[in-house]
Amino acid sequence: MPTPERDTTAQQTLDILYEISQVLNTQLDKDTLATCVSMIESGVNPEALAMVVQELRKEKAGVRVDV
Repeated sequence: MPTPERDTTAQQTLDILYEISQVLNTQLDKDTLATCVSMIESGVNPEALAMVVQELRKEKAGVRVDV
């Protein structure tokens, strides 16, 4: 079970990673960044994850909404 100290450290780490992602203009919100970090911690290849994110962005940019 996570301790309050561990939760605080994890939140501080995520805040720092988010600041870095903002400087690098990754366009990831905190929730998405947290999901990516969790996936990497679970063993997902970071380069493969980055390629998937880029591909999803390309697909999103190509989708048109007809109203």
